[in-house]
Amino acid sequence: MATVPPETKPTKRQRAAALEFVLLIGALSFFADFTYEGSRSILGPYLALLSASATAVGFVTGFGELAGYGLRLVSGRAADRTGQFWPITIFGYFVQLLSVPALALVSSWPAAAVLIVLERMGKAIRNPPRDVMLSHAAREIGYGWAFGVHEALDQFGALFGPLAVAAVLAARGEYRLAFAALLLPALVCLTLLLIARWLYPRPQEMETELPDVQTKGLPRVFWVYLAGACLVAAGFADFPLIAYHFQKAAAVPQNWVPIAYAVAMAVSGVGSLAFGRLFDRFGISVLVPLTLVSAAFAPLVFLGGFWPALVGSAVWGLGIGVHESIVPAAVAPMVPSTRRASAYGLFTAGYGVFWFLGSAAIGILYDLSLNATIAFCVALELAAVPVFLVVRKQYGTFKRVPAPVP
Repeated sequence: MATVPPETKPTKRQRAAALEFVLLIGALSFFADFTYEGSRSILGPYLALLSASATAVGFVTGFGELAGYGLRLVSGRAADRTGQFWPITIFGYFVQLLSVPALALVSSWPAAAVLIVLERMGKAIRNPPRDVMLSHAAREIGYGWAFGVHEALDQFGALFGPLAVAAVLAARGEYRLAFAALLLPALVCLTLLLIARWLYPRPQEMETELPDVQTKGLPRVFWVYLAGACLVAAGFADFPLIAYHFQKAAAVPQNWVPIAYAVAMAVSGVGSLAFGRLFDRFGISVLVPLTLVSAAFAPLVFLGGFWPALVGSAVWGLGIGVHESIVPAAVAPMVPSTRRASAYGLFTAGYGVFWFLGSAAIGILYDLSLNATIAFCVALELAAVPVFLVVRKQYGTFKRVPAPVP
């Protein structure tokens, strides 16, 4: 009598272990986001106090994003080739999280820039292998539920980190103390990371089969869509530059800058869930009105006073929510499932390159003309709309490919 191998039919205990692993990874992501998103909420004003120009702020933050996207290709490939998911993940977390409180020790903006880029590189190193390990557990309890729980905890950290920084600034008014205080959540995260490694040394055993990924043959619609996404990325200012403007123009009080960032993260978190549902129901068409709305962030944050700046921060967060939900989600139906990982690698690399180029350009323009900065951001966001309309015409055809031909 044939029996079903235990690994193909997980027991309740195995499912419980998978859920515990997801919650543990979600908890350490909460404290990781608490740490680095708390720091990012005040990087702009801090760099301004260290005598950095807007060009320098735009270049540094943009280059950090470039490293954060491009290095994922290397990290993911290294993890796949070596199978050393935990060592690579742990190394990435240590580099990222220890770079944040170290900002309290710097005395010049170039030294701060090194730590800012290191933080982004650490995130790039740890993300691919961590997500692969998470996917092994997700197979046992459902991909949507597992990644949904993880993303929710992640966004809560992104919300409370800036609020904690705002509290430190309100009480003491010292940026260095705010960065130093972030050492505590960083140590909690690293402790949870080591506990997870000890409790689950081989999470890949939850799912032993990995897809065979090919790298050629991506359809034309994918490249057109990537072009539109790159326009959006290039025209989207980094929040450190926005915060830099708040400091320079005295549009938002020092203590309120991290609160503005927390508002943006809250809108981003809720928006990611809502926009994902809209995409499932209406398809890629929803990108058009959402792109038009998110383009309004530039005049609001750069021209407005206190309340328009807060509204602009929320609109900026809405745009981030679109970036983190619909933009990557739309890639999957465009490409064969056997080539999806390669498509995401190319997509994130291209997205990161243009984010960097756009951030550098926005920083240079800010030093020259505020109106030119706004025009640049709005023009690139709006330029993506006709590209998305072209994609929409072809996208429906791609979604109907698996259906029987009459």
